[in-house]
Amino acid sequence: MNDNPDKGDSSKEAPDNLAEQIDKNLKRVYQEVLDEGIPDRFAELLARLKDKSGDPSDGPS
Repeated sequence: MNDNPDKGDSSKEAPDNLAEQIDKNLKRVYQEVLDEGIPDRFAELLARLKDKSGDPSDGPS
C-alpha cells in the first residue's frame, strides 16, 4: 500500500537524480576552488621556504 500518493513511480528515480545533482554541485565547487589559484601570501611563503632549503641537489644522496 502506498501511503503517499504524490510520490508515485518518481520516488524510484529520485535517488539517482539526487546523486547526479550532488555530483554536479561538488564538481562545480571543487573546480571553482582550483580556479582560484594560490593566494599571493602563500606563494611568497613557499618561495621563502624554497630559498631557505637551497638547491635539493646539494643535499645528501
